[in-house]
Order: sequence, then structure tokens, then C-alpha cells
Amino acid sequence: MIKNIIFDFGDIFINLDKQGTYKAMAALGVTKITDEMVTVYQNYEKGLMSTNAFIAFFHDKFRIPNDKLIAAWNAVLLDFPRERLDFLKKLAKSKKYRLFLLSNTNDLHIKWVQNSLGEDFFGEFKNCFEQFYLSHEIHFRKPDVEIYEFVLKENNLIANETLFVDDLQENTAAANTLGIHTWNLIPEQDDVTELFVKNQLD
Repeated sequence: MIKNIIFDFGDIFINLDKQGTYKAMAALGVTKITDEMVTVYQNYEKGLMSTNAFIAFFHDKFRIPNDKLIAAWNAVLLDFPRERLDFLKKLAKSKKYRLFLLSNTNDLHIKWVQNSLGEDFFGEFKNCFEQFYLSHEIHFRKPDVEIYEFVLKENNLIANETLFVDDLQENTAAANTLGIHTWNLIPEQDDVTELFVKNQLD
């Protein structure tokens, strides 16, 4: 019996253009993603380097103005349909499940989200969750198994009583190794508002 639901954020609640940053960076002359860049990105996402250091890395390497770099970095982020928030609020109000957010989100992205959605909308969203875990704040990132172990332990959750909803198969596969139930939501095919249609929940 599912008692807990852990939700991802991107392409679950807020829509993403997963190629948006790559396209924007290419327009600025950065057409190759190196291993060093991936390491810097992952360290930033885990909160192991500051926003200033992250920006400085790309500025020094490619001479990209800071404002253009930040705009390109946030190009992945799109809209947050109101009906998804309404669905989540109804789910939270029912108190049938313990709800958690678990997102690979960095400082620049969450600040853009807060500014884009506005204080009221973002507050309503965040308040639906018992815990709101962002990778840069807890220093873990998906699909590393440690992040799931952290959430389970911190909240005394039993894996087989927990459903994890994420759009990336590598993330749901990692959660599965711990016995967590998963829904690998496919954007363009599925919507989080179909949670009860697409999953066997009591």
C-alpha cells in the first residue's frame, strides 16, 4: 500500500525544453560539451560550488557575459500549468499521502522559477510538500542511490510504501534498486494529473 509519494519537479510540474540550454549556449559559440563542463555542472547542481564560481568558470573559459550566460542556463525552464498545481493542492489537502519533492535543481534555476511563478504561486506549490528537497541544498543528486537513501532515512519511509515519480528512466531505475515503486512519467504522453489513472493507488 502506497503511503508516500516523492515527486520530481522538472517535466513533472514545470515544463522543460531539455535542449533549451544547449541551443542557447550554441548560439553563444559553445557547441561542444566537455567532460570538464559536465563535472562543473554536476558539482554546481550538488551545491559543491557557488553560483559565482559556476558563472566565473564559463565566463573565463568562453568570455560569455554573465547576463547572457544566466539567460542561456535558464533557457531550459518553461511554464508551470495551473491545473497541475490545482491537482497537487487537492492531493495535499486529502492528507492521504505524505508528499515530498526531490529535484536536481541548482540555485540559478530555483531563483528563476521563484521570480517567474511569483511568490504566491511558488509558495502554494512548496507548501503542498512535507519536505522540499533540492539537490544543491542537500548535496546529493539523482540518479545516485544515496539521494534516495537520504530521503527514506530522513523521513522514516518504507521503500515499498513509497512511489517515486520522475521523467528520467535512469532516475526511476535507481530508485527501483531500493524497492521504491516508480512511475517513469513520459512528457508529451503522460501528465502528473493522471497519477491515479496511470498508477494503482488506493
